[in-house]
Amino acid sequence: MGFRRPLDSLLDQLQPEGGANTSRPLVPVLMPVALDQTYDYLLPEGFEVVPGAFVLVPFGAQTRIGVIWDEPRGPQKPLKPEKIKALTSVLDVPALPMASLRFAEWIARYTLAPLGMVARMMMSASSAFEPEKPRFGVRLVEGAPPPARLSEARVRALDLAADGLIRAKAELANLAFCSNAVIDGLVKSGNLVEVAIPDRGFARPNPAHHATGFSEDQAQAVHALRAAVDGDVFSATLLDGVTGSGKTEVYFEAVARALEHDRQALIMLPEIALTSQFLDRFERRFGVKPVEWHSALSPAERGRVWKGVARGDVRVVVGARSALFLPFPALGLIIVDEEHDQGYKQDDRVHYQGRDMCVVRANLGKFPIVLASATPSIESHVNALTGRYRHVVLKGRFSGAELPDVGAIDLKREGPEQGKWLAPRLVEAMTETLAKGQQSLLFLNRRGYAPLTLCRSCGHRLECPQCSAWLVEHRFRKRLNCHHCGFSIALPEKCPKCGALDSLVACGPGVERVAEEVSERFPEARVALLSSDLIPGLAEMRDMIHRIEAGEIDIIIGTQIVAKGHHFPDLALVGVVDGDLGLSHGADPRAGERTFQLLHQVTGRAGRALAEGRGLVQTHMPEHPIMQAIVAGDREAFLNYEVKTRQQGMLPPYGRLAALIVSARDKDLAERTAREVARCAPQSEKISVLGPVEAPIAVVRGRYRWRLLVKAPRDLDIQAFLRAWSAALPPFKGDVRVTLDIDPYSFL
Repeated sequence: MGFRRPLDSLLDQLQPEGGANTSRPLVPVLMPVALDQTYDYLLPEGFEVVPGAFVLVPFGAQTRIGVIWDEPRGPQKPLKPEKIKALTSVLDVPALPMASLRFAEWIARYTLAPLGMVARMMMSASSAFEPEKPRFGVRLVEGAPPPARLSEARVRALDLAADGLIRAKAELANLAFCSNAVIDGLVKSGNLVEVAIPDRGFARPNPAHHATGFSEDQAQAVHALRAAVDGDVFSATLLDGVTGSGKTEVYFEAVARALEHDRQALIMLPEIALTSQFLDRFERRFGVKPVEWHSALSPAERGRVWKGVARGDVRVVVGARSALFLPFPALGLIIVDEEHDQGYKQDDRVHYQGRDMCVVRANLGKFPIVLASATPSIESHVNALTGRYRHVVLKGRFSGAELPDVGAIDLKREGPEQGKWLAPRLVEAMTETLAKGQQSLLFLNRRGYAPLTLCRSCGHRLECPQCSAWLVEHRFRKRLNCHHCGFSIALPEKCPKCGALDSLVACGPGVERVAEEVSERFPEARVALLSSDLIPGLAEMRDMIHRIEAGEIDIIIGTQIVAKGHHFPDLALVGVVDGDLGLSHGADPRAGERTFQLLHQVTGRAGRALAEGRGLVQTHMPEHPIMQAIVAGDREAFLNYEVKTRQQGMLPPYGRLAALIVSARDKDLAERTAREVARCAPQSEKISVLGPVEAPIAVVRGRYRWRLLVKAPRDLDIQAFLRAWSAALPPFKGDVRVTLDIDPYSFL
């Protein structure tokens, strides 16, 4: 199909006397840059293009990749015919589907981000637009003597390679739960040899591969989800089930039905790099592993997957939030697992909530979406209550096991001894669990060894020179790091202010400090520390999780990554070291919701299989409604409390919020600009503009930050208000930046 566009009148205007060189049609091209308009280019003779096609065009002094759009966007300035440039070439790459174009426009309108930046997210696999290069992998060298040093990791890799298949190094390392360095070592020893990988394509999941047995509740849920797929219209279903209720197996049946209808499916997960268990479960159900999409993929593999999706060869993608922008030509189902997770919110460049954009994409494509969680977001809960979403509930665990018994440890009355962080009752419970041969998990959502380092001589606190934040000690690496900008220095031997030797003291616990205490108390226990900054890569993380599953670890210590959907059969006890940590953000209207979800999820890891589960939460506020709801296992009490709070404050989903962050390297300039921005706000009886105020983290990466918050009723067009406000702003001086975040989740 050729390009279609009503350009006759425009072409007539551009015809010079004699009609020289402009009988060729013009096509609008969108560039993946921070601009909200298309540019017209001449279509050379013999070129055939369709909307969504990728082309090379001269853009300024460069030749860049653009996307053919079906209609002009943004202001179109008339140009002299001789200034209109022609397309350079059409790339041999599948075009974006029309649904992707409409989706990009919707996101740009909603987030007020430039359309070019949204299109850029749809072009995130740069290697897809480059000539295909041969891929190389490794295979076993038969008859080669074993290497001189035969570690467990090398044995696993060689056992897998014994089938004679050619695999990419990263794939073999992933399957063998080892690093790429192990594979390189086997190549060097002559046990593996590098060879070209033939293009095997993508294996298709078989919806009839394995029949799953379901409980009565699960069977009803399966019927509801299959019916939604059969309806072939937009619908949103909240799959609401307690931890361990089998939500994954239930929504797999919806995926199977979509495959039977020859449609593609997308399964969104908040932490795709940690979900080796999920991939195994998918393979048991469908006979093959799904295609993954996340940041740990190599550039070449990202390009291969991008093209496979665009051509329809990839039928099921399991991915992080960016997978939503893949060019699906036949998408028929979206699953958003752990839909409550904050990881679906992007706070960089284009600010969007991935869960909500998934609902939009399903609505545009007229197909169903399933949102799954044991602790649904308040937004999804209210949508289910009001009938906007269908509500499918799984009340019990599939294994028949009871939910864990959760208790609170009041740190004001039964706190730990001085210099320790684990209360006696928690230590006693860990001792009992260890004696039974079962696993314990200690949860603290704080990386590093200690959140603050100060000098006992002069009281100086070590702060980041680029941010208004304390440096976090990472003792295992002997460094002090800033978790906001990445600044890092070696742990100093003396105070940088007064010069006193050996005067620096670590204050407060991080997971490394808890691990130190555990090693002292339980020297014989096998301990695993799960923190994103301590495990170097995907293969090592999956190896650790595999060891925990296999019962090779006695005590697990981790940050929030341990709360994200893992199934550890032998885990009997979960201890929360600091249950109050998330409640300290007084300016964050979602702090209570986030705390409840995190504590409920992490305590729900206990007792999912044979072991009887138990949770203990250390807190200074056992009387807090959220703590009482966690201990009582009364999710409805929390939801009622939170919904009432949101209604009274006209907060989402009963109201709408937008944040403006004004920043500059000059402190006074940032404040002056923020106040000028506030003065330019349109007058409105129903929309409130709060601020400006200095941000809680006032300086990040050397930039001083001021915040404004826009608060509006749910039924008002907050985007129109913001567009009018933007039009009234004068040009900014210096290096001022104003960042807009619709539906903010961060208030720092």
